Amino acid sequence: MIGTIRALLLVEAASFAIAALVHVGVLTTGYEHGQAGTAESLIAVVLVLGLAATRIRAASVRAIALAAQGIALAGTLVGVFTIAIGVGPRTVPDIVYHVAIVAVLVAGLIVASRARGQPLTPPTRMPSMK
Repeated sequence: MIGTIRALLLVEAASFAIAALVHVGVLTTGYEHGQAGTAESLIAVVLVLGLAATRIRAASVRAIALAAQGIALAGTLVGVFTIAIGVGPRTVPDIVYHVAIVAVLVAGLIVASRARGQPLTPPTRMPSMK
């Protein structure tokens, strides 16, 4: 379960980094939007820091994943709101991306929340007393 959580954090962070690169005009042109690029960069950083924290504090993977993905989801919902009111970019790729990443973030939150009963580290065997 921990591997799945970490993989989701990595995929989410990479996704936001790619979206940010699109919005600052590095990967393609025609979709530039500085504020969206900044927001996506910040969300990517939060997710990368969350991923790093799961390596540093392995006993807290669940809590770290819930916090990082929760912050990412809140930021993404701000993006959805800006699209809805016409402030943010309103292209079809932006709308599709936001719908997809919200679904991935929600799935990540579900996976992390269900990890409650999972051991955080593999069990170790006690040496036999012979």
